[in-house]
Amino acid sequence: MQQVVSEPISLDPNSHRGGHGWGRILAAYRNPNPARSLFELGITICPLILLWAAMWWSLGVSYWLCLLLALPTAGFMVRLFMIQHDCGHGSFFRQRLLNDWLGRVLGIFTLTPYDFWKRTHNIHHATSGNLDRRGIGDITTLTVREYEGLPRWQRIRYRLYRHPLTMFGIGPAYLFIFQHRLPVGLMRDGFVPWASAMVTNAAIAAFFAGMMWLVGVGPFLLVHMPVMLIGASIGVWLFYVQHQFEDTSWTDSKIWTLPDAALHGSSYYDLPSVLRWFTASIGVHHVHHLCSRIPFYRLQQVMREYPELRGYRRLTLLQSIQCVPLALWDESRQRLVSFRDLRLSKRTAG
Repeated sequence: MQQVVSEPISLDPNSHRGGHGWGRILAAYRNPNPARSLFELGITICPLILLWAAMWWSLGVSYWLCLLLALPTAGFMVRLFMIQHDCGHGSFFRQRLLNDWLGRVLGIFTLTPYDFWKRTHNIHHATSGNLDRRGIGDITTLTVREYEGLPRWQRIRYRLYRHPLTMFGIGPAYLFIFQHRLPVGLMRDGFVPWASAMVTNAAIAAFFAGMMWLVGVGPFLLVHMPVMLIGASIGVWLFYVQHQFEDTSWTDSKIWTLPDAALHGSSYYDLPSVLRWFTASIGVHHVHHLCSRIPFYRLQQVMREYPELRGYRRLTLLQSIQCVPLALWDESRQRLVSFRDLRLSKRTAG
C-alpha cells in the first residue's frame, strides 16, 4: 500500500510546535462567534428543508430524480450532524446550555441521542490510540496477536464486522436506526444517558408520525430513508478514515499521550473544497483532537496560519480508499494491516 504520510515536524515537547506545545497555540482559536454559528446553522437547515421538500415533490416526476436529490440532501444532513458534534464539544456556542439544548434538538433529526453520544464521543477523544482503553466510542480494532488467539468462529465474526459491506452499509444503518435507541455500555453512568435516549426516541417517533400524517407514510419513507442511510454511511466513513489508516498510531497506556495520539493517530483528510464544506472541515481531524473546542469554521484558519500541520498524516480522497482493507494493528510493524497482509507475512515467515 502506498504510504500516506509526509515527514512530520519535530516533536520536541519544549518547542511551541511540538505535540504538547500545539495545545497552547490552538487555545487562541477556541472562542466561537455566535453570529457565525447562527449563520452556519441557517445555511445548513434551510437548504436541508428545501431539498427534502424537492425530493417529496419529485416523487410525482421520477423516483430516480428523488434518489439523485437524496445525495445533496444527505450532505446537508451530515453537516447538521457535524454541528451537533460541535455542540457536544461545547464549541458551537459559548454557553454550555445553548450547546446542549441545540444538540438535543438536532439529535431528533440525526437519530442520535445527544447526551449518550456526547459521553461516548468524549471517551473516544480521551482514549483514541490507546491499546488498553479500546471499546467505547470507536471502531473495534484487534491486534494481530489478539486476532490469531481467537477461536475460528470469532475470527469469522470479526472478519464479517470489518467487511466493507458491513462497515459502510449494514453497520451505519444498524447504528443510527437501532443501536442509538438504547445507550448500551453506559449502565454505570446513571440516569442521564438513558433519559436522553428515551426522550430522543419519543421525539423521533413524534416527528416521524407528524411527517407521515403530513405527506403520507409511503412518501415519507421513500424520501427520508435514503437520506438517512446515505448520511449514516458517509458519517461512518468519515469516522473510519480519520483513525483507520496504515500509519496511524496505537500505544499502550504507559507511553500514550493525547497530543501525540492526536498528531499521529488522527488523519488530516484533505478533501476537495465542496466535500470539505459539507463535512464541516472534520477532515482536519488531528487539529480537532488537539483542541476539540475549536469551532469547525475555524479549523481551516488554523491550517492556513500554521501550514506545517499539513505535514501530519495527510490523506487524500484517493488514498483513503486504500484504507478500506485495513483491519488489524500489527504491533511488530507498528501499522495497520489487512487480512491479506497478515496471510502473506505468514507465508513469507513460513
